[in-house]
Amino acid sequence: MNNAEEIKVTHRSTNDKDQLIKRLKRIEGQVRGIQSMIENDRYCVDILTQISAINAAMNKVGFHLLEQHTHHCVSDAIKDGDGAGAIEELMDVFKRFSKASS
Repeated sequence: MNNAEEIKVTHRSTNDKDQLIKRLKRIEGQVRGIQSMIENDRYCVDILTQISAINAAMNKVGFHLLEQHTHHCVSDAIKDGDGAGAIEELMDVFKRFSKASS
């Protein structure tokens, strides 16, 4: 990203931000747990089960962000007359998100 590009930001409520951070810290702990499991030669299926749990948790965070983005950013863009651009951007995000989820 060069300096000329605009960095978009979203203002979240303190409660929403706190919940997202709490979830991500929990996921971070799960990842460290998997590292420990590998170091301790734990059974592959146990590790894979934890990886599945992390993927599900990340998807939950992602879907929450997609929902909030749609309700706020996309909705506001539609009201402001830039609905086509916001919907196109949203569809691109859905495509990327669905690839990562599969």
